[in-house]
Amino acid sequence: MKFHTMPVIRSHEKRENSLINMSSRDKPNIMITGTPGTGKTSLCEQLARETGFRHINVGDWVKEKSLHSGWDDDFECFVLDDDKVCDALEELVEEGGCIVDHHGCDMFPERWFDLVIVLQTDNSTLFDRLQRRGYSQKKIQENVECEIMMVVAEEARESYKEEIVKLLPSNTSEDLERNLQQLVDWIRANT
Repeated sequence: MKFHTMPVIRSHEKRENSLINMSSRDKPNIMITGTPGTGKTSLCEQLARETGFRHINVGDWVKEKSLHSGWDDDFECFVLDDDKVCDALEELVEEGGCIVDHHGCDMFPERWFDLVIVLQTDNSTLFDRLQRRGYSQKKIQENVECEIMMVVAEEARESYKEEIVKLLPSNTSEDLERNLQQLVDWIRANT
């Protein structure tokens, strides 16, 4: 299945056009989102190494800092407490230079991010990745259906200004390298 993608990130975009609230910070913040298994953490880790930006994996923070209200057996995950998560992140994000990694994006204030990347993966590749993680068939099916319906992409479009939301393919190691380079170039042009 092919996904419609928005234009690639252009490192020559003007700061005033592509960034929304950097007046109080020197470095931009980036949200990298997508259905579980699309490669968010792999991209974020490499981007943090390349740029010196702080990688914040929200799922890990929720576990480490108890930013949840318990375990959901049906969905096989912790139930996020949105207020706790946002309170824990606020000071760091206000400093700038953060790469926030999470499968959802609508809980975060729009002012926090200067670029929102939605990674997309074709269904068979996503299925295989989730199966290798040991996800249950129910969880795999739910996540693949979310990807088919472009749930995360719609959430991003509804939550942030159109000009900062970019959809990028994430199927192969070549996609990962291309996405990484585009983001590094964008950061360099906007710092």
